[in-house]
Amino acid sequence: MKVAVIGGGPGGLYFALLTRKRLPDCTIDVYEQNRADDTFGFGVVFSDETLDEFLSADPESYDAIRSNFAWWDDIVIEHAGDRTVVGGNGFAGCSRQTLLSLLQQRCADLGIGLHFSTHIGPEEIDSRFGDCDLVVVAEGVNSPIRAAHSEAFGVRAVDTRNRFCWLGSTRPLDAFTFFFVRTDCGYFCAHTYQYEAGRSTWVIETTPESWAAHGLDALDEEQSARALEAIFAGPLQGHGFITNRSIWRSFQTISCAKWRDGRMMLLGDAKATAHWSIGSGTKLAMECAASLSDAVVAHGADLDAVETAYEKARRTPVEITQHNAQVSLRWFEDMPLHWGKPRYQFAFSLMSRAKALTWDNIGLRDPVFLARVEDEFYARYERRTGRDASDRPTPMFTPFDLRGLTLPNRVVMAPMAQYSAIEGDLTPWHFSHYTARALGGAGLIFTEMTCPTPDARITTACTGLWSDAQQADWTRLVDFIHAATPAKVALQLGHAGRKGSTNVPELGENLPMAEGNWPVWSASPLPYFDNASPVPIELDRAAMHDIRDSFVAATIRGARAGFDMIELHAAHGYLLASFLSPLTNRRTDEYGGSALNRARFPLEVFMAMREAWPADRPMSVRLSCSDWAEGGLCLDDLATIAKAFKAAGVDIIHASSGQTVPWQKPVYGRMWQTPFAEFIRLTADIPTIAVGDITLPEQINAIVAAGRADLCALARPMLNNPFFARQAAGHYGVRTACGVPLDWPVQLKSGEYQLYREAEKANEKQAELNARARPNRRHYQHAEQAHG
Repeated sequence: MKVAVIGGGPGGLYFALLTRKRLPDCTIDVYEQNRADDTFGFGVVFSDETLDEFLSADPESYDAIRSNFAWWDDIVIEHAGDRTVVGGNGFAGCSRQTLLSLLQQRCADLGIGLHFSTHIGPEEIDSRFGDCDLVVVAEGVNSPIRAAHSEAFGVRAVDTRNRFCWLGSTRPLDAFTFFFVRTDCGYFCAHTYQYEAGRSTWVIETTPESWAAHGLDALDEEQSARALEAIFAGPLQGHGFITNRSIWRSFQTISCAKWRDGRMMLLGDAKATAHWSIGSGTKLAMECAASLSDAVVAHGADLDAVETAYEKARRTPVEITQHNAQVSLRWFEDMPLHWGKPRYQFAFSLMSRAKALTWDNIGLRDPVFLARVEDEFYARYERRTGRDASDRPTPMFTPFDLRGLTLPNRVVMAPMAQYSAIEGDLTPWHFSHYTARALGGAGLIFTEMTCPTPDARITTACTGLWSDAQQADWTRLVDFIHAATPAKVALQLGHAGRKGSTNVPELGENLPMAEGNWPVWSASPLPYFDNASPVPIELDRAAMHDIRDSFVAATIRGARAGFDMIELHAAHGYLLASFLSPLTNRRTDEYGGSALNRARFPLEVFMAMREAWPADRPMSVRLSCSDWAEGGLCLDDLATIAKAFKAAGVDIIHASSGQTVPWQKPVYGRMWQTPFAEFIRLTADIPTIAVGDITLPEQINAIVAAGRADLCALARPMLNNPFFARQAAGHYGVRTACGVPLDWPVQLKSGEYQLYREAEKANEKQAELNARARPNRRHYQHAEQAHG
């Protein structure tokens, strides 16, 4: 087998050596356009987990590299005059040039051909490598070969907001350190680490507004370095910056629908990029190199099989890493919004920004730091509420106030359509569904989207609240929950709009029924599915008034039924959401155009409901914070709409997203919509509910403690485990919250003791496993000032 590798970075070299060592008869040549001792940037950094993977893949290269590592256990956060140390992380850094030199030597020892100062153009692939079975394209983020075949690879490139540049310094560091600096003109963060004695990497990041305000857009490389030395004079402690193509740029996120085109296979940044704020570039390239090598060793020149194995091994991990990196970079784009957070909340928010680290994980790494986070959280909570939190129930079990309502904890059962109603009426299924989750300990139970009129329904199996009989059924349900549990109940009211009059999902979701359809309405006459859905009627003023009044009538019935809270559903492409999104609102009157105009009718409905709803009971609104489609709702629109609802009297905003148009392309992942809740909370200064793949108690604690949201709504986890909240209490050993017992129903009391006993035993067993799995690297360097 004959293989050409175009690009002599860490990924290309690592693939070559791993493949050659296991296929000694394979001819491998690496072509690099730069000289052997050229490198751009300064250091690279790896986590414990990544180093363990390198050790198992090739002990020889690992042994050669590790003696050149600078090791450290801590992350230091210097912000607003405070130095906060978080231990238990485990990182190693080394010079990028050293890494390349060692990998080059390992390749040479294995008989791999190394060709430096050799440029390979896209047009040369066939002529130069016609006899190769495989051509690995590993020439970096700006790959000309990938660009020439962008359509075949399905390339997508997204530029991000912030500006950054890579610099070096002689300033020694005892930990991976974030230096945050604020000037009169803006905000900066330096991501720094030592990679060898007397040398450290400094990646300076700032917002585009700050970059322009400081005049950095008009400076050359050396001038910029001198200007940054003045800005970071304190952290540099008399040391200067070293430049090496230290130009300002914005990060470009690259993704490819396909990693193969004919004989060419993409690797490294040519294939996918992940923002450097989670230290992922070189790590991602070398991990993918190992998987591609495994596929080649297993399948040889059968490139179909190689591609399948490569995709199977790496597609999901790469997309997860990219998603985590996108969330991480977003935190730094919002740096000004986070700036005013208290010391430990700021540090905890930074540490948990990419969602990989949560409450339990950080507690395992550094229990002292987590205790400081808790101390600060409870002190802040006690000042705000007057409650005594000395029983330290964890953030998720602290009560939460909205107007005259107090929720016993932060765990919410999200609205979930059950499609089990009969002509809008409740059935025994609904009673079982809602009461089970209330008995299971959730603090707030949301109803599914309930409709004010029959023609507001999505399907004939959706619940309604337009009749006395329906009001009586809801009253019976709410009364039972109030009598048996401390849970509160929220009524969600909505109108399906153009997504109404459809089948129940098992007969074809969002498609019209075979018969018995009713007219549908929307902001504009745009069908949901072209050539399948009916063209909706554009609402005129008379129809707006009728619909508004129907919401008011259902609101009055909801108050009589005893609901504690009411939510207006203005998300997921339903009627009110169709006004908010520019993709579905093409109106030219006062209800179209700007974000504030598009919000006019939803606000009219909300304000009419607020007028009819008891003043001491809270109201929420559910928003689709992104349409996940080009030309859809943007963050500026979201901020405008959220602030408008706050001014109208909304008490909390339920931050969902998508389902506006069928061609949406959401980016899923754990807690994937939580950044929207945080954005609204910080920009509109209003409580929020986070929802979307929140599956673990430790995630809820992390979200609340970091100030990302105030409540967390769970859907599928609640379907799978109605007793999610009680089991979480057992896991954390929480029996009281601010002095109030969690209040188990008497019928369940016999199970309470067993729950806590088994949870304690499970925690002890897990602690033993964690201790055994912890890497034992005694050469860690520790920061001087722990938690100081």
